[in-house]
Amino acid sequence: MELLFLVLLSLHILKTEALGHWCYQSQKHELPNCEDPRKWYLINNTCKGNKQSPINIVTKNVIYDRSLKPLNFEGYNVKGSSKWNLENNGHTVKATFSTSPKIGGGGLRRKYKAIELHFHWGVEDIHYLPGSEHSIDGEKAAMELHIVHIREDLSDITEAKKNEDGVAVLAFFIEVGDENKKYATLINELDNVKYKGKTGQMNPLPLDSLIPREEDLTRYYRYTGSLTTPDCHENVIWTVFEKPVELSLAQVSQFSVVLFGGKNSTRMIENFRPVQLLNDRSVYWSGTSPLLPPAKVLMLVPILTYVLSSLFQ
Repeated sequence: MELLFLVLLSLHILKTEALGHWCYQSQKHELPNCEDPRKWYLINNTCKGNKQSPINIVTKNVIYDRSLKPLNFEGYNVKGSSKWNLENNGHTVKATFSTSPKIGGGGLRRKYKAIELHFHWGVEDIHYLPGSEHSIDGEKAAMELHIVHIREDLSDITEAKKNEDGVAVLAFFIEVGDENKKYATLINELDNVKYKGKTGQMNPLPLDSLIPREEDLTRYYRYTGSLTTPDCHENVIWTVFEKPVELSLAQVSQFSVVLFGGKNSTRMIENFRPVQLLNDRSVYWSGTSPLLPPAKVLMLVPILTYVLSSLFQ
């Protein structure tokens, strides 16, 4: 009887562990029993909610919102005196900070303090295959940076999740372009957190050194969504900026030296969640016209040039 009990207990533990471990699709061949994004709802039922992230932003459907003024960035230009804690948590590379730069304005009803940042990326093939989580009109970028904030009056992310307006995330696309020397300090530390569970400390950076200039951050999209990993907590206030960050191909590729697990495990690649249904949500835009976001204006320039040249022939 005692032996039977031990066997049943072991089976229960194994089953619980199998159901309790989530992963990305890129990990399935190494961890066939883990739950990929299609089955994250088995980890947490919220993952099949109606307000999930990321989404594909369809620019022709966005709603202009005059309240979406430029955000106020407080302390984003301050380096800080405490080191950042860098971690490979088996799903991404995450940096947490003890200082609390803040954001406000921009249609936010409260101020929010930054607590951590992390990245999502793709994989280098012949060219670098995109790995951003959000997309605009179906187009994805090479990577995506998320800076996670919680309401300034709350103590931590657990407390923030108990409040409907507790969490706000800023999302920045990262595209392949010129080398960005401001990222050198962070990228040089990646080899020190190569394996899952590895942690380290790095010299702090001003957060504004990792994102576009403040004057380039006036155009953004706003919607209510969720965290993009289990528990997929909803009611997250998302701000997705149009202006991308540029990193060189070598810099982007450096993120793939990190591994999902220990030695000889799979390279950490394609660590993004597929886009989710928008359902009955609306996406708001901070621009001056709901009809012509900047991408559309740029597309019209050659057409207008051709029409005008034809008129004067």
